[in-house]
Formats: sequence, C-alpha cells, structure tokens
Amino acid sequence: MRDSTNPEVSLFAAWRPPASLSPESLWRSLALFNLYRLTLGGVLVFTSALFGTALSLTIHEQGLFFWLSATFTMLVLGSVLTVVWRRPQPGWQLAFQMCVDIVCISALSFIGGGVQSNLPMLLLVSLAFAGMISHGRITLLYAALASITLLLSHAYAVLTRDASEALFFQTGILSTSYFAVAWLAHTMSKYALDSERLAARRGEDLSSMAEANRLMIQGMPDGMLVVDERGHVRQFNPSAGRLLGYAFSAEQQVGLGECSPLLEAMYAAWRQNHALGGDELQLPRTNRMVRVRFLEIGGSVFWGAVIVLEDMQRIQEQAQQVKLAALGRLTANIAHEVRNPLSAISYATELMQEGPRNPEQTRLLQIILDNTSRLNRIVQDVMQINRRDRSQMERIEVPKALSVFVDSLAQVEQVSREVFALELPAGCVVNFDRGHFEQVLWNLCRNALRYSRKQAGSVQMRWQQDTEGRQLLEVEDDGSGVAEVEVQNLFEPFYTTDSRGTGLGLYIARELCEANDAVIGYRRGTGGGACFSITFGSTDDA
Repeated sequence: MRDSTNPEVSLFAAWRPPASLSPESLWRSLALFNLYRLTLGGVLVFTSALFGTALSLTIHEQGLFFWLSATFTMLVLGSVLTVVWRRPQPGWQLAFQMCVDIVCISALSFIGGGVQSNLPMLLLVSLAFAGMISHGRITLLYAALASITLLLSHAYAVLTRDASEALFFQTGILSTSYFAVAWLAHTMSKYALDSERLAARRGEDLSSMAEANRLMIQGMPDGMLVVDERGHVRQFNPSAGRLLGYAFSAEQQVGLGECSPLLEAMYAAWRQNHALGGDELQLPRTNRMVRVRFLEIGGSVFWGAVIVLEDMQRIQEQAQQVKLAALGRLTANIAHEVRNPLSAISYATELMQEGPRNPEQTRLLQIILDNTSRLNRIVQDVMQINRRDRSQMERIEVPKALSVFVDSLAQVEQVSREVFALELPAGCVVNFDRGHFEQVLWNLCRNALRYSRKQAGSVQMRWQQDTEGRQLLEVEDDGSGVAEVEVQNLFEPFYTTDSRGTGLGLYIARELCEANDAVIGYRRGTGGGACFSITFGSTDDA
C-alpha cells in the first residue's frame, strides 16, 4: 500500500486539480489564463520599446526591461503551445506558469522602481487565476512565493539601491493582499465548484426524468398529443397515430385539424369551457372508440394542452379478459367432468329408445337427447374461445371454399341448397386460417339461417370492396334484423336474445377474425335484415 505521508506523493497530489473537475473546463481555464499572460507580455514589450523614457529608466535598464519582457513573452508562448498539446498535466503547467509570472514580474518590478512602480500588483491577477483554476490550498503556496520574492526584492533594493525602508510597510500590505486574493479566489472557486457539481447532478436527474417520461409516453397504450395554443401538434406517441389512423412525422409540424378535424373542434370548445372533456367518441378513420381528456399546460399563462385518447376498446378487452379468465379456468376443470356424463346419458337414452316404449316415453327420451346435445354444444363453444392463439394462415380460394361449405351446411341443417345465394367473382383469395374461416362462416350462416325465411336466396353471401380498397365478405339474411338497442352488445360474450343460444357464437367469430388480421362488423341489410361483414387484411403472399 502506498504511504500517504510520503512528501513527494503529497506534493504531487496537491499540484493536481480535483478529479471532479471537467478536463475540458481545466484546459479552457488555462487557455484563458495564458491569453491574459500573452496580452500582458505584449503590452510590456510594447511599452518598454516605445515608452522606455517615460518609465524613468536608464538606457541600461531600458534594454534589460525590454529583453526581460521579451523573455517573459516567449515563455508565455511556450506555455500556450503546451496547453494546445495538453502536455504535461494541468497542475504542473499551472505551477510552471505561476513561477514564471512571479520571477519575471518581480524582476521587472525591481528594474522598474520596486513597489512604487505598481508592477507587483500584476501578480494579484495571476494569483486570482491560479485560485480559480487549482481549486486547492496550493494557491496559498503561490501567494507565499510571491510575497517572499517581493520582500527579498525590496530588501535587496534597500541594500544596493538605497531604496526607502519605509516602503517595507507597503510591501507587507501588498504581500497580505496576495494571500487575501488567493484565499478569496480559492473560496469562490470552491463555491463555484460545488454549484457546478449540484448543477451537474440536477442535469443528470432532469435527463433521467426526461428519458423516463419519453419512454413512458412512447410505451403508453393510450394516445397522447401535445398541442400548443394555436392547435399545432408538438409531440405525439405511436398510439396516437394508431388510434387516429394518421402517420405523424417528427420533421414536419402538423395542425390538429389535419389529423382529426373532430378533435380540433373539441379542442376549440374545451378552450372556451374547461368543464368539457371526458366524452367518448368514435374516430372516423379507424372506427375506434376513445375517451378524450384535455390537460392544460401553462397555468396562469395558457401554453397549450395534452390531449389523452383513452382506447375504450382496449379497456373493454381487458375487462373481457378478466371475465373470460375465470371462464377459462372453469372450462379446463369441467370439460372432462361434464362431457363424460353427457356421453353416458346420451348413450343410455339411445339404448332406451331401442326397447319397447309408449309415445309419452318417446317424447321424454327425445327431450333428454336434445338437452344433452345442447349442453355438449355449449361446452364446445366455450372451448373455442382459446383457439384464436393457434392460427396458421394460408391462402384460401373463397369461391371454392364457400361452395363446399354451403353444401355441407345445407346437408347438416337439412335445408335446400337454394336457400344460399352466392355472389362471388372468380379469383377471390384471402389469407386466413382454414379452420377459423370455417368456424366464423358456420356461426354467421347458422345465425342468418335461423332468423331467415328459409326460402330461395334468403341467405346471401356477397364479395364486396369498400371505399378504401379492402376486400370484404357479406352474409345477409331476409329476417327482421337486429334491434338498435341490441346492436352495441352483439359481439359481447354470453349476450343472446335466443333462449337456446349460448351468446358465444359472434364473440368467437370476432376473436377469430382479429387473430387473422380481419374485422367483423354489422349493419342493417338493404331488405331490413341483418348483414354481417368480414373485412380482410392484406392478401399478399408475404
């Protein structure tokens, strides 16, 4: 272990600046100090060359003053080069420069008339610079060296030049000033260093908070827009562009009206009355339901607002997931326990139907079979909920797939094939999981068949193209349609108006469509019946 009491080690540590200082700050301070010294050297050379007689110097003293000033200037130029090269370390450079200043300025003062020439006061500036740069007690050493040099110089002048002994008092006052300036500069630089450290910590804290806020805003599932008082969008997150269906650009500033005229109108109304806000609306481009909230920025001076777009569909999905999580656990437990007894009941009932029975027994046995089939179908529907995560999309030729599907459905439901009318142009292709596709069509077509008149063309299946160029398949019946009050609950799980239904068919259809990048919707048909549509995503091979 290195001995900290070693004088050489302690001296070297004292000459080094504190490690907390920025290297760039140190070199910049040294560069400014040398700029002052270079200017001082030039002034001394210029003064001694042109105004030597005004200094009351002899010819010999004028030459000596000039060459000493020139030597000082050359040493300063050497110091400038070492600062540019950044060799050696700043502490050693400062020590060398201070020694040069003390020796040269003291020598010039001796030649120029001693303390009365006021040249020793130039060391006050050098000591002040040294105190601000070194940030250590080594500054007092420089002050001590300057004081000793000044006192020895004046003492030598008293012995050799008959200088006034009364000037020792002035010399002592000036030496005291050296210590005072050095200590004051050291103290002020210490406070400045503490302030710099505090500012650096605060800057790091602010940077960390800004980065945390940026990551939080960018990762928020809800949309967020920061707009100024003129309605210009200053900041945004990806969720805002997804909900609004608008591609924001960080390089180009856009107005709120360009991305959503509806939001612009709400923002203008909110500025007139801050009590407004919190309303739910359906965004035109994406048909997403959002709740809009406005948060004022600026306090007493209005600067703008933060517009928060809460994705109501996401909130509803989270609520449904909580609701269905319990169902999933229940399904896993009862699937085996329910289906095995149902199979036993069905098998026993079929055996009883084979034996002799009266009409009343036949009716009761049929009731048992019908209800066991219904219970089995309920269990199957519940188990379909977890199928959306196991999709394997493939290229499906719609006309061929629907033709086979309709034949199978007509046979199972024991209806005429003519009940289904297909309007499908050749070349219709979609990317969809085949099992999911058949399950969605099965749910939609069975619902349409149940509520239709079961006549020729009662269930129509059409291939359409919307205004945005997306392909969609419509399934429409000639029934009475869905009441307006029930439309918003159509795709909710366990919601049904049929006492024989489970309320899971349309919900499962929606989940399977979303798993295959498709959207299922409802509208009233042209003939007043129900019309369900499947809007497909991209059909590219990629």
